[in-house]
Amino acid sequence: MKNFDALFEKLVKDALQEDIGTGDHSTLCCIPPTETGTAVLKIKEDGVLAGVEAAERIFKLVEPDAVFRLFKKDGDIMRNGEIAFEVDAHVHTILQCERLVLNCMQRMSGIAGLTRQYTEKLQGYHTKVLDTRKTTPNFRLFEKWAVAIGGGVNHRFALYDMIMLKDNHVDYCGGITKAVEKAWQYVQDKAPGLLIEVETRSLGDVKELVACGKGKVFRIMLDNFTPDMIADALPMIGKDFETEASGGINLTNLLEYAKTGVDFVSVGALIHQAKSVDLSLKAMKR
Repeated sequence: MKNFDALFEKLVKDALQEDIGTGDHSTLCCIPPTETGTAVLKIKEDGVLAGVEAAERIFKLVEPDAVFRLFKKDGDIMRNGEIAFEVDAHVHTILQCERLVLNCMQRMSGIAGLTRQYTEKLQGYHTKVLDTRKTTPNFRLFEKWAVAIGGGVNHRFALYDMIMLKDNHVDYCGGITKAVEKAWQYVQDKAPGLLIEVETRSLGDVKELVACGKGKVFRIMLDNFTPDMIADALPMIGKDFETEASGGINLTNLLEYAKTGVDFVSVGALIHQAKSVDLSLKAMKR
């Protein structure tokens, strides 16, 4: 992502401002600003670790000279009782960043662990798992980052980096063919290189899209199709388009979709059903 660093810095600064406000008075009242210390990230639950790089970036954004000692990396299996990292910094920095680091890592580790369950189940199949835009407002950067750490594939990041004509776009525009023609012309005139994906709701939609979208649309979404319907749709689509199954896909029925040979399954649950993992940041006595 071209603007990753700028998005990361803005998110972190906004989150710290939300938390610190006019001052971290609990720290200001009893810790001298020159005091330095060490803290350790303790793992308290088994899972997949995510957010170590984010944590280091957060601390070093606040205090560039902070020192990190990493014992585990993003994507590693983690076990209760292990240590992920140590950080040396001013105590004010450690205490002010503590909750933001933990919130990010706990959430990211939960998402990475759930995503890993999907990717492990798909081993040996052609199908890959995609995330969606069903994310927490203003936290999408970290959530999609966690999906990638867990082995998933990031779909579009936001509305600006792909054209996706969904059911409402098609209905408001007046049909699939009309929507595709307008989108294609828009790309030629205003957004060269922008990819177009179109959602279909029936085999009739698929037939129409194949007829009007060749050379214009790169991926066909098969929304709320059963595996049997997808098996019927894929020969109609052929190799001119990528294919994506969406809607109601979970760990229970995942392999039924993978067996069809569809290129991707998009699963909003990777993010919105993930459970945060228990971690803690503790002062380390020297």
